[in-house]
Amino acid sequence: MTLRAALHGHGMSELIDVAELLTSEMVTNAYRHTKGPASLRLRSVRAGRLRVGVWDSSPLIPAPFDKPPGGFGAPVPPVDSDGGRGLLLVRQCADAWGGWPLGDQLFGGGGKLLWFEVGVGAECAGAVA
Repeated sequence: MTLRAALHGHGMSELIDVAELLTSEMVTNAYRHTKGPASLRLRSVRAGRLRVGVWDSSPLIPAPFDKPPGGFGAPVPPVDSDGGRGLLLVRQCADAWGGWPLGDQLFGGGGKLLWFEVGVGAECAGAVA
């Protein structure tokens, strides 16, 4: 709800559906796969373009975020798998994405920052209903 209100309040309503879907995937991963705090940051990088960053306390950068955009990433999980598609969805739907290990740069305890960007006109065909 906060993401929706922030985007609406800043005239970026067109990005709500895709940004909510991708943010939900990344925040869920931070919650499920790390022990400790996590944080979400929204930033307008220029008119009509949003960068979402999710920091967590684990230093492990998961595939496909451990490789440059456009490169080969994590394999697609089996069809009957209950999970494993969230970051692949981010890779498919975001305009840009990446990850940085933070070492001891943040709160004295490192971790990582995963991020993605979407812009006006962003769509995730078939993923947002």
